Amino acid sequence: MADLNTRISDFVWKNLNEKHVNGKKDPFWASLRETGTELWLDTGDIEEAEANWTSEMSALTTNNTLLNNEIQKGIYDVFISEAKAIVRELPLKEKVREIAFILNARHGLRLASRFGGLVSVELHTDTAHDINAIEYYGKRYHEICPEQFIIKVPFTAEGLIGARHLKDAGIKVNFTLEFSARQNVIVTMMARPDYLNVFLGRVGAFMMENKLGDGSGAGERAVISSQNWVTGLSARNPWPTRLIAASLRHYNQLELLAGTDVFTMPPRVAAAGRSALSGNFTSRLHENYDVSIYPSAAEAFVGKFWEVDDNVLSLAERISSAPPSSGPELVHIAHEEGCKDLFPSISGEEKSYLASDGKIPSYSRWAGKIKDQLIAPDTLLTLAGLESFKSDQKKLDERILGIIG
Repeated sequence: MADLNTRISDFVWKNLNEKHVNGKKDPFWASLRETGTELWLDTGDIEEAEANWTSEMSALTTNNTLLNNEIQKGIYDVFISEAKAIVRELPLKEKVREIAFILNARHGLRLASRFGGLVSVELHTDTAHDINAIEYYGKRYHEICPEQFIIKVPFTAEGLIGARHLKDAGIKVNFTLEFSARQNVIVTMMARPDYLNVFLGRVGAFMMENKLGDGSGAGERAVISSQNWVTGLSARNPWPTRLIAASLRHYNQLELLAGTDVFTMPPRVAAAGRSALSGNFTSRLHENYDVSIYPSAAEAFVGKFWEVDDNVLSLAERISSAPPSSGPELVHIAHEEGCKDLFPSISGEEKSYLASDGKIPSYSRWAGKIKDQLIAPDTLLTLAGLESFKSDQKKLDERILGIIG
């Protein structure tokens, strides 16, 4: 297998001839950087990134959806066909997974070479509940580009353990698919990653689409709360963990959340902000944004997006000081500590609901379990996000399969 990994590494580096982009200085983005916020572009589209890149920006992030968007353009079809020979001895299913890894690595290298910054690369969704696979592929990404690749690991019980192992091995980790301060308390103490996230747009969308509120303030409040907890707790760790306000949806969030450790900005949001805002940024980390909550949300426990209770702190302390060795063990401990709604049991029918609803689950399907605190809104969004990534990963895999036969 070591020989195969070497061949794959050589292949993804072969004929890499990206023209480096020297981003120009921009006072607008410099003002935002002065509040302490790192600026990352959230795209896999190289031309789109180049149109918005400035010297104040330091990284790009991709995911299964963004990579699939690039693959479906057909720009890698010949590359996929050539990759077939590299993995020729593997069974078909493993060939597909390896070529998906090759595509992630190749596209990540193109971004790293073109822009010179850090690049977050995503694991195959098949690995989300497999500690060994998380470690295996995480280490392989790191070996290919140790200075610039950051490994994205999703919020699962196994992901927490796998990410901890990767960090203990000195590998940069971007822990992903979190939606609340309490999830990020768990991640900060257990996984100790370099970066973690709040996908704030989906928090507001969950409130609005399910008529629990108008969506205003919810994601922002989850970010500010997470930032305060992460900053305080990571000071105990061997390295600081930085919070990402992930995939901003509206340019006004550039002002509302200035001072947050990191923004990941879709290019359209960055461009809109550059055009519409004054550029006079000040840190807003002291804000406590009001959240519009309708009476219909009385039993929806939406406060769990920004509140952290003693049970969560006890769980985080316990699994941090004595890390579990398996996902089921971590889940068992979470249930013992009164945090069943963070790691719930999900039936096959419920998984089908998550897959069909898309990124924003239908609250009405889950209202009873939420009321009984068997699941929570932040957990629902994490599970839905993983299902959405699985759908896009499947499309990517099917294109690979269609080419290699």
